[in-house]
Amino acid sequence: MSPSLDFPALTLAFAMFAGVLAQLAAHHARVPGIVLLLTTGVVLGPDVANVIRPSLLGSALGVFVGFAVAVVLFEGGLNLRIPVLQQQAKPIRRLVTIGAIVTAILAAVAARFVMDWDWRLSILFGTLVIVTGPTVVTPLVRRLRLQPHLASILVAEGIFIDAVGATIAVVALEIALAGSDSEVAYGGLSIFLRFGVGGLTGLAGGAVLITLFRLRNVVPHGMENILAFAVAVATFHASDALTPESGITAAIVAGLVVGNVGFGRLAEVAEFKEQLTDLVVATLFVLLAADVRVADVVALGWQGVALLAILALVVRPACVLASTRGSGLTWRETLYLSWLAPRGIVAAAVASLFAVDLAEAHIAGGTEMRAMVFLVIAGTVTLQGLSAGPMAGWLGVRLPARVGFLVLGANALGRLVAARLTRLGVKVLVIDSSAEACAAAREEGLSVIETDALSPAKLVDAGIFSTRYALGITPNEHVNYLFARRIAHDLRGPSLAVALERDHRGVTAEMVERDDIEVLFAGETDLHTWLARARHGDLRVESWQLGGGGRAVGFDQGPLDVLLPIALTRGSEVLPVVRRTELRTNDTVAIAVHVARADEAASWLESHGWTRVDGASARAKTV
Repeated sequence: MSPSLDFPALTLAFAMFAGVLAQLAAHHARVPGIVLLLTTGVVLGPDVANVIRPSLLGSALGVFVGFAVAVVLFEGGLNLRIPVLQQQAKPIRRLVTIGAIVTAILAAVAARFVMDWDWRLSILFGTLVIVTGPTVVTPLVRRLRLQPHLASILVAEGIFIDAVGATIAVVALEIALAGSDSEVAYGGLSIFLRFGVGGLTGLAGGAVLITLFRLRNVVPHGMENILAFAVAVATFHASDALTPESGITAAIVAGLVVGNVGFGRLAEVAEFKEQLTDLVVATLFVLLAADVRVADVVALGWQGVALLAILALVVRPACVLASTRGSGLTWRETLYLSWLAPRGIVAAAVASLFAVDLAEAHIAGGTEMRAMVFLVIAGTVTLQGLSAGPMAGWLGVRLPARVGFLVLGANALGRLVAARLTRLGVKVLVIDSSAEACAAAREEGLSVIETDALSPAKLVDAGIFSTRYALGITPNEHVNYLFARRIAHDLRGPSLAVALERDHRGVTAEMVERDDIEVLFAGETDLHTWLARARHGDLRVESWQLGGGGRAVGFDQGPLDVLLPIALTRGSEVLPVVRRTELRTNDTVAIAVHVARADEAASWLESHGWTRVDGASARAKTV
């Protein structure tokens, strides 16, 4: 008996495996993942290899689409920050309202006259291409390092326009299939009902998740991720059960609520949701691409290519111009927004839904419309995804190269570190909320900003996106950790390192390093002792170089109660010394030494192959 591929579970498993491999290949090739996902779906689908057969899934495909969309949009809302959104509220609001209307109208007119479809089918197509795609735009923005306000607009538009566009599209389909004037009227009014029910359900779902996390000992460590997944999916489908197609809004609102109400385990949830999003996006795109017949796309002919060109070169610029007038954006930023509008997973999912519903209603054109939507997705993702980097460079909307250090903590120890880094020739900015500490830093000639370092908006203003390293050096290890984690998950900015206490008070090196944050000063240490020494002038900074015969024993094995490694110079590069630093021959390290035990520190260093390379010393100033 020959083996058969006619098993729904096997199709889903193959799609998942192939999707992850395509994502890996895209990462190494440095191309948008969706390009290879669509290609993989076509190659493995019924038209070529016939390995992945979406038809076997039947109604289960729609169920999987619902789960996937819930996870994708919850994760998108989770990463939106209200203070950042408020700074660009005007263009974002206009893009998802005025821009949506302009796009729908112009796309419908173009489809009517280019494709020669009837008005009903053309209007449905116009509503389908309102959406852009956060699953495409967000990774692009992260990779390209665009100006923060421009990145915020693109990401927020991609997330919110999914809710607006998908809801409008479903309402348009209901009106198109309506059999009476009363059904048409209800369909038109139901758009407000869907947004209202979705918003309220999302608020409730987010509140439930936050409450469960904040109740002590209710959610065991390690179960945060599955709870967040369950709440996201339950919120989506509960809202859909109350009012069909309101789940998209609910998922976004739930994520937005959870992401903007701080709680201790948000980092674990954000990391898991991002990984899960990559998995479901990869699987779903492969399945949906395999479900589209190549012959249907080819049959669109030159008209399909012409309509794609009109959408990219006429409709999108008109949408952006109508939405950004008076917003303060430069012509370069406006032009970049006009170019970047790749479609993504929601457009593909809703187009597939439309094709089925139109076929069941015996209305012609659903298959052609779905093929056109997939041509738009493939075309915009490929062209705009590959050209987004060069276009950003040409228009000058990218951030400059990351340079220098940002030091949280204008206390005596933070100032000592900042002063040595400055002497090594790197740019250093000190931030602190204490007016007295900031004044002391200014007296020592340091660049300093008095601000709230835990506010993402204030960190953006301080230039976090152009900073290479951010160091947390306050006496409070919890503040240091929160500062670094806020940057890691909200801003995705520089490399991070924080000072931790040796006697654990809740923050451990393992916890920190799970968030890709390093432990400063080669390991946990007695922060308060070192701060007191710096305050009383009991430290001096020495430079030591590791010789070729050195055993390269890490500083974490050394007497960290008498010496504190601050910064490592390797060639022309200056790096912070962290717990996982691997020492090399000829590395030079600036080390703070307790003056009263300087001989003990020197003895240990010399016995491990280090040679002092300067005779100068720098004492910390008393404050």
